[in-house]
Amino acid sequence: MDEERGFSAKSVFISFLLGGIVGAGLALLLAPQAGKETRAKIKETAEDVKEKAESYIKEAKEKISSTLDKAKETLEEKKSAITKAVEAGKEAYEKEVSKEKEQEA
Repeated sequence: MDEERGFSAKSVFISFLLGGIVGAGLALLLAPQAGKETRAKIKETAEDVKEKAESYIKEAKEKISSTLDKAKETLEEKKSAITKAVEAGKEAYEKEVSKEKEQEA
């Protein structure tokens, strides 16, 4: 249903993740704690977010790399098929030209 409105599952997930991060940050800042504790929690949360972002980026790079490898493989297969078809066409043309020369002679 979300995709009908132009939202993909990834964009919804990323929005949810970012909303959670912002909410956690606000909760830490607004909670009644000592400044030192708040800073420690913010640092811990920032490190967690950094790790999750690095993991997401790594996963995205792997998927992109895999997709590119598959695309290259498919391109090579199509290129090979086209080359074979062109060669077959040339052979057929040469046979027809040869037949015509034999008939003329």
